[in-house]
Amino acid sequence: MARPRDLTALHMFDLFDVPIIPGLTAAPDAITEIEESALIARIDAVDLSPFRFQQWTGKRLTRSFGWSYDFETGRFAPTDPIPDWLIPVRANAARFAGLEPEALVQALVIRYDPGAGIGWHKDRPVFEHVIGISLGNAAAMRFRRRTERGFERRSVPLAPRSVYHLADEVRHGWEHSIAAMHVPRWSITFRSLSQSDYLGAELRNLRSPRSPQTRNRSKSARFEFIAGKHAAGE
Repeated sequence: MARPRDLTALHMFDLFDVPIIPGLTAAPDAITEIEESALIARIDAVDLSPFRFQQWTGKRLTRSFGWSYDFETGRFAPTDPIPDWLIPVRANAARFAGLEPEALVQALVIRYDPGAGIGWHKDRPVFEHVIGISLGNAAAMRFRRRTERGFERRSVPLAPRSVYHLADEVRHGWEHSIAAMHVPRWSITFRSLSQSDYLGAELRNLRSPRSPQTRNRSKSARFEFIAGKHAAGE
């Protein structure tokens, strides 16, 4: 992305001017078509791997930067830094969400080949703000939450080159998914950390020289805080 873009967050409303879900904002044309083509080429050039959760292997291909969550082991740890070509994209995403770029410490790039989607989930609790940019082909992001009468459902279109931001109620109270498609699609997602001060303190503690018993207790406590007993998400 060669230049900043003036993106106005649009709160998603229904036909009766009621917010579809509080905390959900979106805007079209976050990037140009030329920028979109360049980003797709960049993602395709990355060493992508199939998404794995425990013994299950998904069809979408992913790569994390900054921080990585291993769904097979529950391990959350630093990984390769966010590459230079994503830094301007992150700056625009942060501006759209009203955040500092440095707050978006994780970037996830995904290629959805035909037949790939993403199941119902909430993003991992270590993350807070979620900002996504859609590339290639249009999709629909589906939302649901459980009520006494069953699931309440909503759906929001994701146009190519659009951006969305999940925060507050939609981030913590609703699950989301994207149905499998017959055409390819790409996406870039940026996330901030939840309770980053606590995580930072824990990481500093893990690096400090102490007895093996103390280090093991810290690792155990950190694993329980980070992994917990949460449903799979991404």
